[in-house]
Amino acid sequence: MQAIDTTWVLVSAALVLFMTPGLALFYGGMVRSKNVLAVMMNNYVAIGAVSVLWALVVCSLAFGQDAGHGLIGNFSLAGLGGMAHGLPGFSRTGASPMAVVTFQMMFAVITAALISGGTTDRIKFPAFVVFICLWLIVVYAPLAHWVFSPEGWLARRGVLDFAGGTVVEINSGFSTLAIVLVLGRRRGWPSEGMAPHSVPLSLLGVGILWFGWFGFNAGSALGMNSVAVSAFISTQLAAAAGLLGWLCFERVRESYPTTLGAASGAVAGMVAITPCAGFVAPMAAIAIGLVAGVLCAMAVRVKFRLRYDDSLDVLGVHGVGGLVGMILLGLFATRSINPGGANGLLTGGGFHLLGLEALAAVVTVVFSFSVTWLLAKAVDKTIGLRVSPEAESTGLDLTQHAESAYSLGGMGRVGS
Repeated sequence: MQAIDTTWVLVSAALVLFMTPGLALFYGGMVRSKNVLAVMMNNYVAIGAVSVLWALVVCSLAFGQDAGHGLIGNFSLAGLGGMAHGLPGFSRTGASPMAVVTFQMMFAVITAALISGGTTDRIKFPAFVVFICLWLIVVYAPLAHWVFSPEGWLARRGVLDFAGGTVVEINSGFSTLAIVLVLGRRRGWPSEGMAPHSVPLSLLGVGILWFGWFGFNAGSALGMNSVAVSAFISTQLAAAAGLLGWLCFERVRESYPTTLGAASGAVAGMVAITPCAGFVAPMAAIAIGLVAGVLCAMAVRVKFRLRYDDSLDVLGVHGVGGLVGMILLGLFATRSINPGGANGLLTGGGFHLLGLEALAAVVTVVFSFSVTWLLAKAVDKTIGLRVSPEAESTGLDLTQHAESAYSLGGMGRVGS
C-alpha cells in the first residue's frame, strides 16, 4: 500500500462526491421554482441509498470475482469484506483496495443521480427511490463489472474506458430515455413555457461539477502519476473546447450564445473526455471537446422533433456525449500517453480499437435501455411512477415534501 496513491484516490473520491451536490444545483436552477427542492432531494437521496447498497452488495457484484464468464461478480466482497488480499484482477495500483472501492462508490452515486434530471417535475419520490435501488443492482452493477473490473468480458477483450464513458455516461443517458418513455411527457410540454427559474444557480452547480470532474477523471488513474496529470489537463481542455463549441453552434444557429449553453457545453466536453482522459494527447482532448459541444447542442434539440420529454437533457448531453467520447477514443488513443492503453486509428493502431469501442458503446446502449425500460414498467405497474395531475400542477416541492424553496413573505405573496 503506497500512502501517496491512497491519499490521491481518497481526495478524488471526495471530489466526485462533491459533484452530486453540484449536480443538484445545476438541475435545481433549470426547473421551475415549484420543483427545485424535489429534484435536489432526488440527488441527495441517491447519495444515501446508493452508498448503503454499494457497501452491502453492489460493490461485490461489480468487483467481486466471477466464475470466468465475465458477466457479474460473486458475493465475496459483500459488506465490504474479503479485501485483505486486494481486489480481484487489480494489480495496476498501489492504492488501498478500500480506497478504490470508495472511489467507485462515488461513481455509482452520481450515475444514479443523473437520471433524476430526465424524470423531474413528475416522478413520485418513493418510486424514484425504489427505482434507483433496483436499477443499481440490475443495470449498473453488471455494466461496472463488464468494463471497470479487469475480469469483465469487455475489459478482457481490450475495451478502453478510462473513467466511465459507458458505465456512467452512456448508461445514464439511455437509462433516462427508457424511464421517461414510461413516465410520459410533462403536462403542457412542449407548448407550455418551462424556463429555468434560476440560471445563476445552475452556473454555480456547473462550476462545482467542473471542479469535481478533475477527481472523477484524474482520480481514475488510481495513483498520483503521469497518467493522472494527463487526465487532469485533458479534462480542462475538453471542457473549455466543449463550452466554445456549444456557444459557436448557438451563435450560428440561433444568433444568441447563452450562459446556460456555455454551462451545458462545458459539461458536454467533460462527458466526452471521460472515457478518453488518460489515453489521449492534449490536442486530441481539444478536438474531442469541440466535437462534443457541437453534437450535444444539436442532440438536445432533437427531443422536440421526436417528442420524448427528457426534462434536463440527460440523453442529449450525457448519452450522446458518452458515445462521442467512446468513438473518438478509438481514433485518438495513443500509447505515448498511457503505455497500458492502445493506439487508435489516427495514431497507427488501425481499426481494432475503434471496433472495440463501438462494440462497448452499442452493448451499453442496448443493455441499459432495454433493462431499464423493463424495470421502469415493473415499478410503474406496482407502485406507480408518476404523481397525479393535481400534484404535478401544484408542484412536487409541496406535494412530495411539504416544503417550499423560497419564502418571500407577505409582499412576495401579493406580488405573485
